[in-house]
Amino acid sequence: MAEDLVLETCDLQHESNGVTHRTEEMGSQRLVVRRGQPFTIMLHFAGRGYEDGVDTLALNVQTGPCPTETWGTRSHFPVSSRLQASAWSAAVEQQDGTALSLSLCSPPDARIGLYTLTMEASTGYQGTSFRLGDFILLFNPWCPEDTVYLEDEDQRTEYVLTQQGIIYQGSNDFIVSAPWNFGQFEDNMVETCLLLLDTNPKFFRDQNRDCSRRNCPVYIGRVVSAMVNCNDDQGVLAGRWDNQYSDGVSPMSWIGSVEILRRWSKFGCQPVRYGQCWVFAAVACTVLRCLGIPTRVVTNYNSAHDTNQNLVIDRYLDERGSLQQGSKDMIWNFHCWVESWMARPDLSAGYDGWQALDPTPQEKSEGVYCCGPSPVKAIKEGDLVLNYDIPFVFTEVNADLIYWILQSDGSRKKTVHPSIVGKSISTKGVGRDSREDITHHYKYPEGSDKEREVFAKAKRQKRPVPQEETGMTMRIKVPQGANNGCDFDVVAAIHNDTDAERQCRLMFCARVASYNGNVGPECGMKDLLNVTLPPRGDKVVPLRVLYEKYGHCLTQDNVVKVVALLVEYQTREHIVAMRDIYVKNPDIKIRILGEPKQKRKLVAEITLTNPLATPLNGCSFTVEGAGLTEGQKIQELDCPVEPGQEAKARVDLMPRQAGLRKLVVDFESDKLKGVKGFRNVIIAPLPK
Repeated sequence: MAEDLVLETCDLQHESNGVTHRTEEMGSQRLVVRRGQPFTIMLHFAGRGYEDGVDTLALNVQTGPCPTETWGTRSHFPVSSRLQASAWSAAVEQQDGTALSLSLCSPPDARIGLYTLTMEASTGYQGTSFRLGDFILLFNPWCPEDTVYLEDEDQRTEYVLTQQGIIYQGSNDFIVSAPWNFGQFEDNMVETCLLLLDTNPKFFRDQNRDCSRRNCPVYIGRVVSAMVNCNDDQGVLAGRWDNQYSDGVSPMSWIGSVEILRRWSKFGCQPVRYGQCWVFAAVACTVLRCLGIPTRVVTNYNSAHDTNQNLVIDRYLDERGSLQQGSKDMIWNFHCWVESWMARPDLSAGYDGWQALDPTPQEKSEGVYCCGPSPVKAIKEGDLVLNYDIPFVFTEVNADLIYWILQSDGSRKKTVHPSIVGKSISTKGVGRDSREDITHHYKYPEGSDKEREVFAKAKRQKRPVPQEETGMTMRIKVPQGANNGCDFDVVAAIHNDTDAERQCRLMFCARVASYNGNVGPECGMKDLLNVTLPPRGDKVVPLRVLYEKYGHCLTQDNVVKVVALLVEYQTREHIVAMRDIYVKNPDIKIRILGEPKQKRKLVAEITLTNPLATPLNGCSFTVEGAGLTEGQKIQELDCPVEPGQEAKARVDLMPRQAGLRKLVVDFESDKLKGVKGFRNVIIAPLPK
């Protein structure tokens, strides 16, 4: 009778499997593979090799704290002659003496997570069990049978493998590109993302059910949306919007997700302070890409937050044009969420593809602060009754804006602005650093027949009745732009489209503001009692906004809100114009010194010129770059930077990986905060 098989070593072949599964950049000590795709392990036996017909081999895989075959978290399967497509399977690939190469494959709907792999070897009636090791299983957008399958290779590269990106901020009139280091393949990121799944309240309530549902990207998306904020759980980020960040980190200071996730993991899953919408979205993007779900960050300009779900945003002004309290509805300068690509087998046909997920805690969904996944197709078509949270996202991009002017006698005047919300919906282009406008994915052209059909389907019979034409129009313009540290001009451009002369009062006010619509102190004001508009004529009224007025109270969002209220004396008609002006920070310049080669030291020289009339104190540069730096690097400057002088730092880099990399930089000081810059670096590979 043949001797028992004795396993000497098992090689899970991390490197070669990592290459074929596109996980080789993950800084994990474990094997990381994607579901629905074969991977190879090498067994070395002591004494004698495997003999077909004499020895019987079977494998066990299991995930979660209480794995069972009933819940789909455990599987027992024999080593056979061929792999199966719809179940866990293993087959002999090659044999060389005592070395045996096995090919293993998971089904394309397997649960993702950390697995333990064991083998049972039997000869005759005797058998022995061997622990082969652990591996991590992820979603697979390269597998046509996976529900996250994405056909286009360039899109798969951008939305799964690319570790750097751009998030759009600023305003609809001045779109700002902010670099971000997603870093989903950095050391221990995949373990941290799995920890996030194991920390969610659904796992604690029912571990078996939670782990069993981890084969579904819809379920994973809702869990991640809830866990990125900490409002209901031990989530990653605490949100704050009041400019009081001394007990944490200002949301404007973050330039990447890696440091945030590492802090959360290191300090016992305590929330990291602080985040705002783009930080929540960026961290969610990192987690979902890491788990294998194609994901991108999306920015919606003039984004509505409708608290009473009537598809209308009500704002109140006094007779001088100052914003007043009276409604919790808001118009955010911009708002960020993520889109993830997945099939929706839980819905009727036609809703696969991009799904909106919003981790910023705004409103509850099924009792939890999360949002989505909402099919973008359903948002565009006004199909509000489908899962999940479609009415909320629909309003973010479609609500009407009404300004109510509160009169001294207690009456109210209404001005309707039906085409303000949901502008320039943006995401980074595939394979390039330019912006892609995806507004047409969310809505039909304003005023089109199709748009009116969608509103009817959304059970909204009609838009609010527009006020009668006044024959006058007004717009706010910024002739030369606005730079931090400088005075700048804004103008109210008024047009009289009637044959009569019009006598008006113009109140023209500028206030610092936050990107979520909250306003602060006044920094410019004009109240003109006698503005004469000639028949069919134009009038331009300037307002100078002085740095000495806005500089000390400008928030880190760099926004000045300008409101103009025009009142015609004879008819008492009111016209409101409003514009959010982004005050531009100085540019950060980055030079790369040395030849960019893999595993060869480089130096980045970083400079910023002080544009203010006063010195900058407490200056520092923070640098991140997946594949370029080991974590975050902070370079503090010893001396103040005088007006017109350069803040300068040199940072050592050690490229670990070849290819296109992005170096992301943040500058902080006492008077300038959250200044961002980036530089693309192409790293040459090591010679073979």
